[in-house]
This record gives sequence, C-alpha cells and structure tokens, in this order.
Amino acid sequence: MSESGAPRPHFRTIALIVGAAMFMEQLDGTVLATALPSMARELGVSAPSLSIALTSYLISLAVFIPVSGRIADRFGARTVFRSAIVIFLLGSIACANAPNVAFLVVARFVEGIGGALMMPVGRLVLMRNVEKRDLIQATSWVLIPAVVGPILGPPVGGFIVTYLHSWRWIFYINVPIGLIGIVLVSLFIANTRGEVPEKTDYRGILLSSLSLGLLLFGLELTSHSGKFLLGLALLAVGAILGALYILHARRTPHAILDISLMRLPTFGTSVIAGAITRITQGAHPFLLPLMMQLGFGLTALQSGLMTLATAIGAIAAKPVAPFLLRRFGFRDILVVNGFFASAGYALCGLFRPGWPMPVMFIVMIVSGFFMSIQFTGYNTIAYDEIEQDRMASATSFYTTFQQLMLSMGICAGAAALQAAMVVRGHTTPQFTDFTIAFWTVAILSLSATIWNRRFSHEAGTEISGHTPRTWSTRQVIKEPRGLGS
Repeated sequence: MSESGAPRPHFRTIALIVGAAMFMEQLDGTVLATALPSMARELGVSAPSLSIALTSYLISLAVFIPVSGRIADRFGARTVFRSAIVIFLLGSIACANAPNVAFLVVARFVEGIGGALMMPVGRLVLMRNVEKRDLIQATSWVLIPAVVGPILGPPVGGFIVTYLHSWRWIFYINVPIGLIGIVLVSLFIANTRGEVPEKTDYRGILLSSLSLGLLLFGLELTSHSGKFLLGLALLAVGAILGALYILHARRTPHAILDISLMRLPTFGTSVIAGAITRITQGAHPFLLPLMMQLGFGLTALQSGLMTLATAIGAIAAKPVAPFLLRRFGFRDILVVNGFFASAGYALCGLFRPGWPMPVMFIVMIVSGFFMSIQFTGYNTIAYDEIEQDRMASATSFYTTFQQLMLSMGICAGAAALQAAMVVRGHTTPQFTDFTIAFWTVAILSLSATIWNRRFSHEAGTEISGHTPRTWSTRQVIKEPRGLGS
C-alpha cells in the first residue's frame, strides 16, 4: 500500500517510470559526442574546446550525487524525483538556446544537477516501492533503458545533425519524455521519506564533492593531448581529499557517504566487482564507434547504428535474467556469466574489414546480452542486506561509484589505445591498437571474477527464489530413500 492507502502500482509500472527518466539522462550523456563538430562551427570555436561542456556535466554529477539520498529522505522521494526531472528539462532547454560556450557550460552543469538527483533517487524509488521477490524483474526492466540510452546516443545525435541540420534539437528531445515522466511520477510514485540526521555533514559534503569532482576532471584531462600532467595533478589532489574523507567518515556517525556499508558482504562485494566490470562497460561505447569510423570508414551515423546491436542484446536478456538467477543463484551466474561477458567484449577487438557485418552485429548482440545479465545481478544483489532506513545512503553510495567507474572506463579505453599507439609507433590508431585496448579492458572486467567468487551461495536467495543445493540438503533428500529400501 502507498502512503495514501491506495493499492501499490505494479512493479513494472514503477520500473518503467524510473527507467524512462534514466533513459533520458543516459541518452543525453552520449548524444552530444557526434554533434560536437557541428556545435563548434556554429559557436565559432574548435571542437576540442567543447569538451568542457561534457566535463561540466560529469563534475555536476560528482558533486550532487552523494547528497541526493539525504535530500530524498528530507523532502520525499517523489518530490525530489519529480524536481530532478524539472531541473533536467530546464537545463536541456537552456542548452538548446545557448548563444556561446560559456552559457552552454553553465546550462550543462544545471542539467547535471537534475541528472545527479535523478539516478540515485530513481533507484531509491524502485527499492522502496518494489517487494524483494519482484526486485530482479524490476531491475531488469529498469536496466533496459539505462543500457539502451547511451547506445542510442551516437546514432540519434548523428541523425539529428545530418537530417534536421541543427544540433539544438538534441536537447529538445528531452522535453516530451520529461513532461510525460513528471505526470507519471505524480500519479504512481509514493512520497516516501527516511530518517534525516539532526546535524548536516557539511565537511563530508565538501570533501567528497571536491574529491569526486577532481577525480573525474583529472580522468578527463589525462586523455587530452598536452594536459596529461595537469590531469595527474588533479587526480593526486582528488585522491588525497578522498583519503581525508575516509578518515572523516570513520569518525562521523552520519557521514554523507556511508563507507560502513562496505562491511555488508553482498553490498561491498557488489560495489567492488561491479566497479571493475563497469570500466569495460564505459570503454566499449568509446572504442567501438571509434574503430568503426577510423578502421572501417563508416560515418558517425553508420557506426552509431552498429552499436544498436548491444541494445538488442540487453533487451533480449530482460526475460532471461530472472530465470537464470532463480535457477542457479547470484554467485554462480555472476562467476560464469562474467567470463562470457568479458570474452564477448574481447572478441570485438578482433573485428577486421574481412568480417561480414552481420557476424560482427551478432557478436555485439551476444556481448550486450551477457553484460546486461551481469549488471542485473550486481544492481540487485547489492541491496540484499540493506535495511529500509539505510536505503537512501546505499543508493547514493552505489550510484556515485557507478558513475565514477563508467567515466573511468572511457579514460581507460582512451589510455590503452594511446599507449598501444605509442609502443607500436603509430600516429593514427590501427586495428592492432584497438585489439590491445579491447583486450586490456576485457582483462580488467574478467578480474572481477576474483570478487564474484566471494559471494555466498546463499546470497540473494530471498530476492531470486533460488534454493542452494548444498551437501547437507542433498543428504536430507537421499536419506528417506535409504530408509525405504
């Protein structure tokens, strides 16, 4: 029942509302990349100088994601989620009307505030309104738009620039999606609240925001020519501030990012294993379109359309993931499926002009299928041991690391590609350089197996409905047969 006493809406309704908001946010994060040359020409600047418009959005996410859970507890999940969509829409409209780069950067920062509140609070809405037995299916439904959004970004951006002849429509497409979301949130989402500490952790907010902002900005700069040392310096300062935050959080009862959550086995293991895997997930959308354009000679629109294969695989995994987790349990699926997910991405590094396009398309479908199952598992098992009064803190913590590692994945892919070019003496990336980059991030993803094996066989049984077959249960099953012989 909701707070008004009305029947609770079906979990798919809640999941699709949350998923639609995440789709809008994720689409906006990647749709801009293919439009940068067109934007640069109209605004009278070079395309590389517009990277600050992308970075300002990431910094805004880093600054505001940690406080999102606390804000939702104080004002209510529905109020904050709805307000986040409104802020995101206002930022989008401002971006569409930007007369210069400075205005665009500020507008993207405002847009990032909405996105920062939208992602963790959307997940919080899901966790507070869906029963544990339905959580796998709900997470699977949410994961589809969250995965499809960044993959659709490049082809949508290419289509708009090519056929509508104006990059400003890229931001206007958020308006109808956001308006529908505002109406649906008002109708179906309960305004749940949590307990709010009496004292606000201002020192923790300052340290965490500066640390995460500098880490993301530093990662961004390390992939730019001539800014590597500055990027390293920012990373060093960000790491020092992060260490200071950890010391602060250990002495503060209600720290803004609750690091004590890492002591919970399923949450801590999911954060670490998921973070390692997300490096690969972040690198893939960067490396694949680049290889398709530079290596295969495809246009931005054509290369973007090829990436749709991953989205198809993610959608195909939706009905399969709950069945697999129920049949085999979280631990075994994450261990075995993680190998196939990493292998699929590694196989993309072997693409060559001699490969038939349909074969490459199928490989990408399979890669998206396995990776979608992997993240359905991580995003669900993380909350197995979280009590309702800590749910807001858990969603803020988890989403912060998720965003950080996806951004790190882009930088890791770029760094691996650049290193391969330097070692092999190439001025432009060759197929062998892409192979090395793909294999590097795939090995990182495969290393998550070490952490996946730390999950208990009983982890998430209440969520999945899986009954582990241990030695003792097999003995109990066999014993009556012996007595009756």
